[in-house]
This record gives sequence, structure tokens and C-alpha cells, in this order.
Amino acid sequence: MLKHAVVFLCLVATIAAQTNPAPAKPEIKHEAPATQATPDTAVPSEDAVSAFMQQMVGYSPGVTWRVAEIRPTIVPGLTEVLVVITDTQGSNTNKFYVTSDGKHAITGDIIPFGPKPFEQDRVKLEKGVNGPAKGPAKAPVTIVEFSDMQCPHCKQVEPTIEKLLEQEPGAHFVFQNFPLPNHNWAEKAAAYVDCVGRASNDAVWKFIRKTFEQQETITQANADEKLKAIATESGADADQSATCAAKPDTKARIQASLALGKSVGVVGTPTIFINGRMVSGGAPPEVMKQIVDFQAAEAKGENTAKQ
Repeated sequence: MLKHAVVFLCLVATIAAQTNPAPAKPEIKHEAPATQATPDTAVPSEDAVSAFMQQMVGYSPGVTWRVAEIRPTIVPGLTEVLVVITDTQGSNTNKFYVTSDGKHAITGDIIPFGPKPFEQDRVKLEKGVNGPAKGPAKAPVTIVEFSDMQCPHCKQVEPTIEKLLEQEPGAHFVFQNFPLPNHNWAEKAAAYVDCVGRASNDAVWKFIRKTFEQQETITQANADEKLKAIATESGADADQSATCAAKPDTKARIQASLALGKSVGVVGTPTIFINGRMVSGGAPPEVMKQIVDFQAAEAKGENTAKQ
């Protein structure tokens, strides 16, 4: 996905460089505010976003884009836009914000501010998680990972998470399904994870590990066959898991997990939260451990402010 990543970096650089509107920049038109928006927030239309993207990356042959979502943010006057950029190497979801006057796009992340900036997301995750969990339920630190079983980066980060949990046995860990729409068997695998996890908390961790190990051999066509075989290898009932995975209530649980992730700012995988603090899945293990230790001390009231 290097090429489309470079393309979007070019988009970021272009936006940053345009402190004065250039003549080629398309005029942004607005629709009526979405129902979730505050009254003073104008939401850009899909056509307006597409016209903007045409100017930003339309010069690159073989690169296409799709407007995935346009939604209000918790910050008055800003609308979040998710765009899936695709080239010959694959697809990636990218995010930017549009101001309510339709004249500026902003890249980067909106992060919480205040003496307890991560508390709101910590509470939201604590109340909303529905994935398999391990570690003490009343732990001072809860680690939540939003993951996609078809995501190569999630496969790569899995050993890092396992090492972190070995070093931090007092932490509580929750695996949340977040299948991406551009992965053609990820949602099915998420359903199996959910069903195996509800049937056996022992088997589910084996299932997750083995599915990652066999990720490259699984396709949309053979997903059921492969996932049932992995369920058996993991000590779960394959037929029961397959039946459960096809049920509407299982799909509803996956959709609830997706909605939870989006509500705390997840747009890609893996995304990790440590007591509500979002951490990149690519963060070095030692940095994750430092954050876990810091949050544990914070929960116990042992930290003192540095001046």
C-alpha cells in the first residue's frame, strides 16, 4: 500500500501548503446539515468531497478514491471525512476534516484536552466492549485492541501484544472486532471470533493466533472451510461456530463493535487503547509498556506532575 500512502502524504502536504486558496481549488458547496450535526455546522456533500479529491490526487494514474463517510465531529464547526484511496497495491482509509465554511480542510487527529483527556473514551470503551477478554476484570489498566483478522498489520502486531501481556499480567485485555470494508472475508472471520469467544475463552485465543498464521491462505471462496478447520484445531465446535457466525444477532454484535470503534476515533486497524489513550499499533513494545506502567500508576494515584 506504499503508493497510495505516498499519494495521501502528497495530499497532506498540498493541503498544508495551501495557506491561500489556489485558483484550481474547487468551490465547496454545502448540503443541509445532517441530523447529528449542530445547527451551525454545514456538512459538505459527497460531490464536493469528490471534486476536492479530484484536484488533490486526480493527477496520479491508476489511483481511485471512494467517499466512505461524511459525519459531524464532537467539535463544533468540523466535519470528518473518510476517503478510501485505492491503487494497484490495495486500499487504505484516510481521514481529514472540513471547516463549516467549506473553505479549509485539516489533516491530523482531534485529540481530547484537559487534566483527564482519556477518561471519556475509557468510560465509553468500558461500557461498550463485547469481545473476548483475558486478565483480571478489575485491573487498574485495560487494553483494548480493535483488529481485523484479514489485516496484515494486525498479524504483525499480534506478537507485540502477546509480549506486552506477558510483561503486564495485571492488565485486562479485550479484543474487539473491527473488520474493514475493503477486506472480503474479514467480517466472516470476525463473526467466528465472536462465536468461538462466547463458547470458549480458551479456544478463542488459539483461534485468533492460528487465523493470523494462516491468513495468507484464506480467501473469500474458502473462508468458511478454512475458518471451520481452524475452529476445530483450536478446540472449538466447528459446526456450532459456523451456525452461530451466520446468525443476525452475531452480525449485530460485530456492527456494535464497529460503531464503538468509530465513536472513539478508530478508522483503521490495528488501533489500541490503554485506559482510553489511543496508541498506534506500530508503537514499539517498550513504549506500550511505559504507557501501561504510567496508566497503572495514574490509576493508583502514584504519579506526580512534572514541571
